[in-house]
Amino acid sequence: MNRSLLLRLLALLAVFALVAAACGGDSEEDTSGEETEAEEATDDTADTTDETTPEEDAAPTGEAGSGGEVLLLQWQAPSQANALLSTGTKDLLASSLVIEPLAWYGPDGALVPALAAEIPTVDNGGVAEDFMSITWTLKDGVVWSDGTPFTADDVVFTWEYCTDEATGCSADFTQVDSVTADDAGTVTVNFTDPLPYPYLHFVSYTQPIIQRAQFADCVGAAAAGCTDQNFAPVGTGPYSVTDLRPEDTVTYAMNPNYRGVAEGKPFFGTVTIKGGGDAESTARSVLEIGEADYAWNLQVAPEILEPMAAAGNAVLLSGFAANVEHINLNQTDPDADPPSEITNPHPILFNNPELARALSLAINRDDLVTVGYGAAGVPTCTVWPVGDQYSTNNDWCLTQNLEEANQILDDLGYVDTDGDGVRETDDGLPLDFTYATSTNAVRQSNQELVKANWSEIGVNVEMTNEDASLFFDGTCASDACIWKFFNDMEMFTNGSSGPDPVNYLQSWKSDQIPSSATSWGGDNMPRMQSAEYDTLWDETAQLAVTDPAYTDNVKRLQDLMIESGAVIALIHRANVSAISSDITGIGDLNGWDSEYWNIADWVRG
Repeated sequence: MNRSLLLRLLALLAVFALVAAACGGDSEEDTSGEETEAEEATDDTADTTDETTPEEDAAPTGEAGSGGEVLLLQWQAPSQANALLSTGTKDLLASSLVIEPLAWYGPDGALVPALAAEIPTVDNGGVAEDFMSITWTLKDGVVWSDGTPFTADDVVFTWEYCTDEATGCSADFTQVDSVTADDAGTVTVNFTDPLPYPYLHFVSYTQPIIQRAQFADCVGAAAAGCTDQNFAPVGTGPYSVTDLRPEDTVTYAMNPNYRGVAEGKPFFGTVTIKGGGDAESTARSVLEIGEADYAWNLQVAPEILEPMAAAGNAVLLSGFAANVEHINLNQTDPDADPPSEITNPHPILFNNPELARALSLAINRDDLVTVGYGAAGVPTCTVWPVGDQYSTNNDWCLTQNLEEANQILDDLGYVDTDGDGVRETDDGLPLDFTYATSTNAVRQSNQELVKANWSEIGVNVEMTNEDASLFFDGTCASDACIWKFFNDMEMFTNGSSGPDPVNYLQSWKSDQIPSSATSWGGDNMPRMQSAEYDTLWDETAQLAVTDPAYTDNVKRLQDLMIESGAVIALIHRANVSAISSDITGIGDLNGWDSEYWNIADWVRG
């Protein structure tokens, strides 16, 4: 089939998917990883911090809770509301209405105080000159939703909770030596080595603070069994969970003890996150029908999305951060016993960078963007496409080159010996792989394009798609979850929760490999193993951002990842969501942190 015909057919299939969405169907999403440009924590830090808080930015709106319900459609339904036990975006979002960090990342990547009174810097004395510690001063008068005081001891407990390996906490505190409460309103984080970018711990919706009183008996192996706590944590945020039905619906009521109540915040008295359906159906509900207020993560073909927006019921929000749609190539064997463990290397994909290069060269990324993303996608060959200073030489993949891809496979000795159109290795193993992603019309159309591209170089894939609520379930209750990775290949988007590339690139270190021993914790899903990468990351983490070696090392880390053959980067994606036209206060879409980070400021009318 020629390329133009294939594109037209895929576009038509996307339209059919939209019609079918009214009766239910697809699901999908991305996970949260980490961050863009970081600034050294000297007086220059002022350039990346915002000393105001969201509640100070908006005018009072009358009596708190007087705005009725706001309905959020999050078609990847949350599984629980404790962000510390999940790296799935769907769960982190549900958690962010309730439990809060010391600081958020704003839509521009700047730090914004949440539970902290200000952002610590060297200049204001909050960051040690040797970068061995950071001291946070807490806001006065903050109380938990049960009315008890929030103190520095709760921050200390959160660290204790997460540093017990049996807890299965998703927050990484390996660079922290200790966390101490200097007094009830001041807490110091002491590092094992100098940390020039010290804003990694207790920052963003990936590392909120939990209450010692509620979680004291949930440390270690007991954590997973604390269903009541994990489903309805006591929080300091604007809302409290009233009911959570996993993979379905979460309902919230206004927290009467929220610090913004006297200023009329939050405006909405209740919030409902409704899961299920797919990106197209949620887009239709908000943009075209107007029966809900917010539609999250609209990975929908542009020719489908734009006519919906013309109805005028809602507006589209978008923003680029560091989200990259990519394909992981499993470096371990999903068919071994046990599957996908580092003790069982993949018989073809393990340590095979030339095969990965051939697969990458065969992909026409422009077609992927045309069919699935439009202006919301840009082809990329690397996982950190943010900041010109971090640009690498990995632009060779931007132009499809089937001739070179075929030559690479020829040179590897992979030939089609039986005439079935699929090459085999010199051991007789066919280049026939399982290729999984979440159920979503855009992702299925992109799968079809990739499959067609690879068929032209003698590689076959058996495509599967999984319900997004299971695929991105950070608890890994199902074998379909991306952390278990019981397939040869998987495709989704990794994103960053803040503007530090080194923190983000930590996800591909060897000690971040998920396994049964870690309860599938860790973000190195492809099981990449590179001693050179590990060593270089450790060195870079000690450098000031202003050091030229820092920039050079970030580039080299990206090169090493692509050269490893474990990851094929595809598309730099913008976050796209929709909000009802009569709701104001959201501002720019936050691609660096929770899209609900400032929900206390949202107002209808």
